[in-house]
Amino acid sequence: MRLLALLATTSLLAFCAGESQARTVAVTAEKLLDVATGKEIDKPLVIVVDGRIASVGHQGDALPGDAEKVDLPGVTLLPGLIDMHTHITSSPLYSGFNALLFTDSFWAVISTTHARRTLDAGFTTIRNVGADNFADVGLRQAISAGFVAGPRVITATDAIGATGGHCDSTFFPPSMNQKGYAVIDSPDQGRQMVRQLHKYGAQVIKICATGGVFSHGDTPGAQQLTFEEIKAIVDEAHAADMKVAAHAHGASGIKASILAGVDTIEHVSLVDDEGIKLAVQKGTYFGMDIYNTDYTQAEGKKNGVLEENLQKDRDIGLIQRQNYQKALKAGVKMIYSTDAGVYPHGDNARQFATMVQWGATPLQAIQSATITAAEALGQGKDVGQVKVGAWGDLVGVAGDPLKDVTLLQHPVFVMKGGDTVRRP
Repeated sequence: MRLLALLATTSLLAFCAGESQARTVAVTAEKLLDVATGKEIDKPLVIVVDGRIASVGHQGDALPGDAEKVDLPGVTLLPGLIDMHTHITSSPLYSGFNALLFTDSFWAVISTTHARRTLDAGFTTIRNVGADNFADVGLRQAISAGFVAGPRVITATDAIGATGGHCDSTFFPPSMNQKGYAVIDSPDQGRQMVRQLHKYGAQVIKICATGGVFSHGDTPGAQQLTFEEIKAIVDEAHAADMKVAAHAHGASGIKASILAGVDTIEHVSLVDDEGIKLAVQKGTYFGMDIYNTDYTQAEGKKNGVLEENLQKDRDIGLIQRQNYQKALKAGVKMIYSTDAGVYPHGDNARQFATMVQWGATPLQAIQSATITAAEALGQGKDVGQVKVGAWGDLVGVAGDPLKDVTLLQHPVFVMKGGDTVRRP
């Protein structure tokens, strides 16, 4: 009996993880947005077999006899969305010293709710760029094993930073002797830390090249890792086939990161003209979280954000949006990075409207969270487009997102790997 129960449990987990045998799903809708071209395909038929897209055609094409049918009249389909900058184990509701009210494992537990909300919002892939205690790795494993509903999670674990910098523990007195897990102070220490994080589950490396908004005692513009340290980290990560994301607000840290070969620059608030030109030349991606200031300024004080941090946020919020506009016009490749965790998980799509407000077309905004994000991840074959061979990740909205990008805030249909997550 115990063996039968074990086999039944194993079968259930395999199904939840998208490993069911030869399962075929046929999805029809009003339109399908080709994010590569911006063209809308009328009356599409998408066939998903074993979690992967087997064909993209039109209604009226022959259907496999065993196909489960999902009909979505009036709905426009898009690829599953990708958020390239989340903190899935963090909550904006407990900011500043309020976070100390909870034990360490609290954050891993609530991340399961965050994951479900993110998936329901149409984000089928996220890149989590910073989590304590390797909690993002545990969440990724629980999702993959079918115990938790959530997006695909690309994990960075702890972010690498300098002593006293944005990614160190700076809110406590010397008597408490607090130190960030991934603090380094030399190129050799940087190489060793990359190896250690990779050993315990990092799939991408995150560094803190400059100061930050939500740290204590520093300024966002100050460079905190040297070029030599950044270069050593990048070389070691690339040798292990991992990409590198750099938290960088200040102009010098941005340029040092680009020249060192960092793949994506996050925040990019105080970038100068030279930094924008370098990004275009090197093909570096910018991930600019230009929505979350609205949430922080409205709700941050109530949630425990310190006035020091609220002021830093006020100081750079408008400048960041103006620089987003400049970089976009210059042709910098933009990825969809929200910093979810600074604002509530599940509200990830609110940034689309802000991007359009500051110069992006609806298609450019959508591409940043689909085809361009997939390219930046190095996963263009698997995610970011509705095409043969990619995962069966689909999002549906009631209307035309090229006319009203706010529709993405309210998806009516979500599918991940051929499994329907949300449906009218």
